Amino acid sequence: MLHIRNVEELKSQWDIVTQKINKHFDAEVDLQGVLFLIGVQELGQGFKKFKKDEKQDLMHIATCRLLSNYGYYELVGEDEEGWPHWKMVNKLPKMNLGEQDYLLKQCIIDYFEEHDIFQ
Repeated sequence: MLHIRNVEELKSQWDIVTQKINKHFDAEVDLQGVLFLIGVQELGQGFKKFKKDEKQDLMHIATCRLLSNYGYYELVGEDEEGWPHWKMVNKLPKMNLGEQDYLLKQCIIDYFEEHDIFQ
């Protein structure tokens, strides 16, 4: 279930997420960078050189995976190359870009908690 965080709580926990990632990879990441890393994790094929369209696909995989916890997407299977495919099962409410970012950050924090990445 989605844990609705207030703005201060979200900002604090988001900072923890990005600091951990920045320290681990010795790089500065933003929301898209975190989505890319989650996509790579969910693909399960390790780090390698990805083409531009594959990077976009990885961010889509991450978004679908994150929103699947809240009933918006469902995994339908993998293609012959092992890439997961998702289908939308519930339509997302209308949101502006700021609201979308807020929702994704909440989902990412939940994902990190689910995988004990904060430990």
